[in-house]
Formats: sequence, structure tokens, C-alpha cells
Amino acid sequence: MTFVVYILYSKNLDCYYIGHTQNLSIRLNQHNSQVSKSTKKTNDWEIVYQECYETRSAAVQRELEIKRKKSRKYIELLLNKLS
Repeated sequence: MTFVVYILYSKNLDCYYIGHTQNLSIRLNQHNSQVSKSTKKTNDWEIVYQECYETRSAAVQRELEIKRKKSRKYIELLLNKLS
């Protein structure tokens, strides 16, 4: 089983959302269908970053590491590494 840590971006809100899941396509659909409380303000979420992990605990650990930074600058640094 593979787990994915992902970062979504909404142009409407100009903000990022960080999460983890086992099935990224289903999870993105949930975010854009306003099923998720934390992302229901808009439906234009797009995947801008992802990392794969073999265990849920590793994915959760990485998700929390990114969230603890509380930094848009750090997220954008991760995104710039992709370019």
C-alpha cells in the first residue's frame, strides 16, 4: 500500500491545503465536492505537490512536519524544487 502526502492549491482562496491519503484521485474529488469540512469553501482545488510513503505513519509524520512549519514560504520552496 502506498500513502501520499499532498498539497492542494485554490486560486479562488489563494491558499494551500496539506493532507495525506491512500487514493489521491478520490480524495481530490472529495475536496472539490465540498465533502471535506476544511476545503468546502471552494471547489477549485488542484494538486500542486505530492510525496509517496510506504506506511501511513510515515505519511502522517511528513504531513505534520509540513503543517508545523506554518509557512507559505516553506510550501512554495517545496514547489520550486519541482521546477
